[in-house]
Amino acid sequence: MLKDGEKGAILQRDKENYAIAPHLPCGIITPEKLRKIADVAEKYDVAALKVTGAARIAMVGVKENEIDDIWDELGTEKGAAIGLCVRSVKACPGTTFCKKGMQDSLGMGLYLDEEYHGMELPGKIKMAVSGCVHQCAENCIKDLSLLGKKNGWDLMIGGNGGAKPRLAITILKNLTDEEAKYYVDRVLKFFKEYSKKNERMSKTIDREGLNTFMEFLFEFRELEDDDKIVVEWDKDGSAA
Repeated sequence: MLKDGEKGAILQRDKENYAIAPHLPCGIITPEKLRKIADVAEKYDVAALKVTGAARIAMVGVKENEIDDIWDELGTEKGAAIGLCVRSVKACPGTTFCKKGMQDSLGMGLYLDEEYHGMELPGKIKMAVSGCVHQCAENCIKDLSLLGKKNGWDLMIGGNGGAKPRLAITILKNLTDEEAKYYVDRVLKFFKEYSKKNERMSKTIDREGLNTFMEFLFEFRELEDDDKIVVEWDKDGSAA
């Protein structure tokens, strides 16, 4: 029997069959890949195809001895559906397709997915990029996210669902694309350095303190415009 996550497989309720989830960056899939998933599912008599909250297509009811063959035929990267890592980057259509989009959330989401999807960390991280305040990528319950507005990106941290749900807070606003990418990377570096095993972003910041977090964020580079800083904190002491 495989361990959960081994070969990208997750043991199901019957304790015999597995689910696998091919990685679909930001939920985008071509007709060819969609046909391939359908064809492989039919060939191996997969019990169900389920669109997941991370915008993947899970193949449910896969036999253990067929997992390797299925991955070979799919020819796609395994989705990081479980484990202590960056699980997913969820993104809305943004300015690419949506009339309400204020920023290119799809382009930014694909960049973040390529850079960070599957990155090993002390705890799991879920990320999101939304192109407007409607937050179709559910920024408010993601550990780390970017929210597109007229003047740039808002950087949000500390949201999560689960047994103890928590809403994210906005720490920076009106960021350029380049600034947003830089500070997302700094947040992940903070989490990697300070988090304990199985800890979510919000718990890490609670334990270490907002002041420690903000000092780490600006250790090598401060924003030229302090008006972009949303949270109140004391550079010379504890968080305000």
